[in-house]
Amino acid sequence: MSEKSPLDMETGMPANTSDLLRKAGLRPTRQRMTLGRLLFEGGDRHVTAEQLHAEVAGLGEHVSLATVYNTLHQFKRAGLLRELAIEGSKAYFDTNTSNHNHFLLEPNGELMDIAGDAISVEGLPEPPEGMKITHVDVVVRLAKI
Repeated sequence: MSEKSPLDMETGMPANTSDLLRKAGLRPTRQRMTLGRLLFEGGDRHVTAEQLHAEVAGLGEHVSLATVYNTLHQFKRAGLLRELAIEGSKAYFDTNTSNHNHFLLEPNGELMDIAGDAISVEGLPEPPEGMKITHVDVVVRLAKI
């Protein structure tokens, strides 16, 4: 899995979406290309399927919400996105797949990255036999004072 967002290693800029999808083993269909451009060609993002669906509709493209969900999960399985479950049923997809944590701005549900080394977690239990801990997600909730 990638340690950062899918970037061109030479330029540090977002890779060509078509090439990015092919390298991840995904065929660059019209829907994947549309969603991939929105996700990967504008810097790191945190989006819900509903937000992404609204962005696509705003472009005048027709992609069903089910297709958005399916594509986000395909991107996640390919290592292009990280999924964060917030408040039980709300899932955010993060284009930054590095080991990092998040602030959650409670009034509007916006996520912001916290640097990977800014939080340390101690006292984790031993995982069951045959398993390993891959990541611990920490969400620090913020509210205005």
